[in-house]
Amino acid sequence: MTTQKKIISNSENYKIYSEFAKNRKVVLHHGDSLKFLKTIPDDSLNLIVTSPPYNIGKEYEEKTTLEAYLKNQEIIIRHLHNKLKSDGSVCWEVGNYVNNGEIYPLDIYFYDIFKSIGMKLRNRIVWHFGHGLHCKNRFSGRYETIL
Repeated sequence: MTTQKKIISNSENYKIYSEFAKNRKVVLHHGDSLKFLKTIPDDSLNLIVTSPPYNIGKEYEEKTTLEAYLKNQEIIIRHLHNKLKSDGSVCWEVGNYVNNGEIYPLDIYFYDIFKSIGMKLRNRIVWHFGHGLHCKNRFSGRYETIL
């Protein structure tokens, strides 16, 4: 499936696909990442940009303990690492996990996972935005982190 959107770079048009094929420059997948990753050969991707669920109980996710969530995400990260070329990069966007009024900055936990499989942190980007959920018992979050 191809969307009508195109990315224009250096006078080239890139179509955005939803399914992987080696000759496709841009693939945007919305869905189960583990199923999708199984369709991609190892050592074939230059760049992976993702924003995984934050385990906060959204309608598309089942909220679990922080430990179970991180274990599940580690499985996905290991698959991502296998799909990257040796000079490839991952941009992993995360926010905070909130449990019983306590904030857990997820990027801190994910850094250790990436490091444990031999990946290096090249940048840590803090994306600040002007909207977000309004909180009653703490300042409202207006940022996410990209590792």
